[in-house]
Amino acid sequence: MTPPLDILLAGGSGLMGEPTARALLGAGHRVTVLSRGRRASVPGARTLVADRGDSASLAIALGGLTFDLVVDFLAYDGADVTRLFDTPGLRIGRYVMISTGQVYLIGESRRPPFVEPDAGIPVMREPEQDTRAHANWVYGVGKRAAEAEVMRRREAGQEALALRLPVVQGAKDGSRRLWAYLQRMLDGGPILLPGGGGHAVRFVWAEDVGRAVAHLATGVSVPSFAYNLAMPDEPALLEFLSMGATCLGVPLRTLDADPAECDAAGLDERMSPYSGPWCSRPDPALARAELGFETTPSSIWLPEVVRAHLSETAPEPHATYAQRALEIEFARRIEGR
Repeated sequence: MTPPLDILLAGGSGLMGEPTARALLGAGHRVTVLSRGRRASVPGARTLVADRGDSASLAIALGGLTFDLVVDFLAYDGADVTRLFDTPGLRIGRYVMISTGQVYLIGESRRPPFVEPDAGIPVMREPEQDTRAHANWVYGVGKRAAEAEVMRRREAGQEALALRLPVVQGAKDGSRRLWAYLQRMLDGGPILLPGGGGHAVRFVWAEDVGRAVAHLATGVSVPSFAYNLAMPDEPALLEFLSMGATCLGVPLRTLDADPAECDAAGLDERMSPYSGPWCSRPDPALARAELGFETTPSSIWLPEVVRAHLSETAPEPHATYAQRALEIEFARRIEGR
């Protein structure tokens, strides 16, 4: 049995942080959560309040402390990594950066499902500003820079690695992306799917992220720098939505919509969050082979996540649901042709 460790979760609340804290606490570790203090504390964990973007704030909260393991959910660029490691007196054993499949999607060529070396593909040209593509590009470029700083420290002797995640599914998902589909299923109107929904999708369950981190806390050997952590199956989006509708007990109504026509009608393409080129598909084979990580198929975790969404009190709608009447009118015109 692994002796109890002192573990810091930087940003350890919400969608990924809470399951990770629970998994570590369940394994007997001492868990400290660093956050801005805007969320309820995780039962059993110590809470420290700091602004991750402010060195002085970090020094007050973390200066002089020692952690056997630091799990960093808040490293969005190289400066974030440097700021944490340069906190006076902070001593870090193993460091785990929570990264993203966006490091693959900003490559000038894309060959999903992505394997870890694909993060070295040269970066595509910067997209036009004030577009969905540009926001995703900025996020991916920042994460690549954060990984580069972590790698630099690993090469200098720091025990460090990165876990690259696709879209994370779970309770308390502030992105509301799954709810964007569930709410449209519940209102009975069709879901517009730009491109038809025949493309493969891949996600990871937040509970699996927590279990993976708990596994790393056992001191398991980590031969590689980066690992994809994702569910083993890759259903088509239509198949995935059909499973979601089954969980709700409602029929699935979808409509293949031309992206250009949706744009001309003033519809926000984010109404189908898992359509388009910005939903990554990392291949988890390396993590399974080298670390023994086993994640959960969507057929098992999806019903639990749907139940969690349905149990919310007055759930906040997805940002694009405000255009729902326009979507339904657009669907009627398409179906009437």
